[in-house]
This record gives sequence, C-alpha cells and structure tokens, in this order.
Amino acid sequence: MQHEDQEYQVQIGTPSVEDYRRLRDVAGLSSKSQEAAERGLPNTVYAATVQYRSSAVAMGRIVGDGGCFYQIVDIAVDPEHQGKGLGKVIVSRLVDYLHTEAPDGAYVSLIADGPARYLYAKFGFKPVTPESIGMAIEIRRAGEYVD
Repeated sequence: MQHEDQEYQVQIGTPSVEDYRRLRDVAGLSSKSQEAAERGLPNTVYAATVQYRSSAVAMGRIVGDGGCFYQIVDIAVDPEHQGKGLGKVIVSRLVDYLHTEAPDGAYVSLIADGPARYLYAKFGFKPVTPESIGMAIEIRRAGEYVD
C-alpha cells in the first residue's frame, strides 16, 4: 500500500535513533533513552517509515524471534500528519511482510492503545481477552517497578 499523496514516501528499514526517539515523543508514546534505542533498534525484524519532504513523520516496527513470535511495536504518526491514513499504510506494510515471510503458525501480537484497536481490527487482529490478558513491566535502573 502506498499513500496517494506523492509527497509521502514509504521507506522500508529501521528508523534512525533520532527519528525513532522524536516520533515516539511527538506521537505521545513513552520516551526511550538514547541507550535503549541504540541497543534495541538493531534487533528490528522489519520496519517501515513514512518520509514527508525528507523528514520522518510515521513509523512502525516488527520485533521477535523471526519464527515463532512477532510483535508489532512503535506505530507512531507525527500529530501534524495524523488523519491522513499514514498509520494504515505502515500497518499494511508490516502485515504484508508477516503474511509473506512469517512461517505457518507464527503468533503475532500487539498492544492496542485506545482507538488504535479499530485500525488493527481492519487487519484481522482480535482481542485475546478473556482467555488471555496483556501484561507488562517497565524496568528502571533503580530496580523499582513502574505500573
């Protein structure tokens, strides 16, 4: 899927650390440290970024073990470019990759915040409750747990 506005260009590949951190921040996702981004981004299985006039304005990644389990993460769109279908373009590219490259029986998960669940449902994602419930822990250097 390509965006109809030719000024938006989809690039396949992991975003730069700078673009990654900036897009997470402006899109309202939790901030990630320089160290975390530098360590985590090279482990990307697949990623897509939307460029607008040579600036990254949207992104999404797949992480996982490359066989059994994949997770879609970091779906972020700069608020100045929201409402233009960029999230749909990104998710479409990620799901197309999975349908082409992931082996039969691979489990693909994601965490849907707020109304994003409606976007993901268009691609076949379904809630796993009540059989399962998503759980998380955020690690802090001081050893405390963050709810």
